[in-house]
Amino acid sequence: MEIKTIADIDIKLASVSKIKDVDFETLSFGNVFTDHMLVCDYENGVWKKPSIEPYAPFMIDPSAKVFHYGQAIFEGMKAYKDEQDDVWLFRPDQNYERFNKSAVRMAMPEVPEDVFMGGLKQLLEIEKDWVKKGKGSSLYIRPFMIATGKGVVAAPAVFYRFMIILSPAKSYYSGEVKVLIAEHFSRAANGGIGAAKAAGNYSAQFYPTKLANEKGYQQIIWTDDATHTKLEEAGTMNVFFRINDTLYTAPTSERILDGVTRKSLIDLAKRENINVEVRPVLVTELVEAAQNGTLQEIFGAGTAAVVNPIVGFEYQGTYYELPKLDQPVALALKEKLNNIQYKLEEDTFGWTVKI
Repeated sequence: MEIKTIADIDIKLASVSKIKDVDFETLSFGNVFTDHMLVCDYENGVWKKPSIEPYAPFMIDPSAKVFHYGQAIFEGMKAYKDEQDDVWLFRPDQNYERFNKSAVRMAMPEVPEDVFMGGLKQLLEIEKDWVKKGKGSSLYIRPFMIATGKGVVAAPAVFYRFMIILSPAKSYYSGEVKVLIAEHFSRAANGGIGAAKAAGNYSAQFYPTKLANEKGYQQIIWTDDATHTKLEEAGTMNVFFRINDTLYTAPTSERILDGVTRKSLIDLAKRENINVEVRPVLVTELVEAAQNGTLQEIFGAGTAAVVNPIVGFEYQGTYYELPKLDQPVALALKEKLNNIQYKLEEDTFGWTVKI
């Protein structure tokens, strides 16, 4: 795809850049932001003229419906710089489509493509120096929309704000990850908003994850809300299981997010002649495979970490350690995906888009 620059946009540049004060070698994920942000307001059924302006706090009414009824959605994307200093996006069309699916589910207005994609292109052209070269370096992109309309009546707002902020990032590494399989708490339910990237999905995970942390586990593998017998997601990521030489992952649904990294890893695995099965995976299958030695790997898949290997899991009071492999499939797939993102290998899928 080709992203067209939006023509009708106001641009106000920061008088001084913060970039010289940033140590790009010691970045902690999501805490440093670039000089500018994209802003576009929706009022009375119409999207207004977008603007790029200096990154700064903004005023909002205390009765804004985002605070009271949780109308807030977001996306997570990355920009990469190749050795020729060109900036690339990875499958941005998928993030744009999913953003608007989330908007529809949350009774929020869809964002026009020229505002989302064209505005992002313009913003990245201004902030190009914040995208550093080298494998592991990237610029994390956070598009989001909140309900700014005033009032505490329980109904959708009529005023909204769409924004894009940018944060330079290094390789994401969270150390060894051990997980607890959920037996009571659920991430999402049928008929709910689990397939939307809605803010409330993530805040609802904090308490059960805190309980898992107190037991020595970094994340939770979520199970289905009705029976807690089907494995669904790991923390905030999609999850894969390798039993013998086959990769298994749950199908997307009303409860499971349609992850861009997930679908990319599935396509990559198929290209590399790795067996992949997209089907419900039972907790009993996982436990049995761990007991008989056929469980080889578990890993999460998402934008921030790309692939996050899991070293073991607990279920019903028993901990199962995974084998330490010399050549794990998880890291091989991560390497191939990163090489495409950084333009170090040919993109046979047409996933990368030049800014």
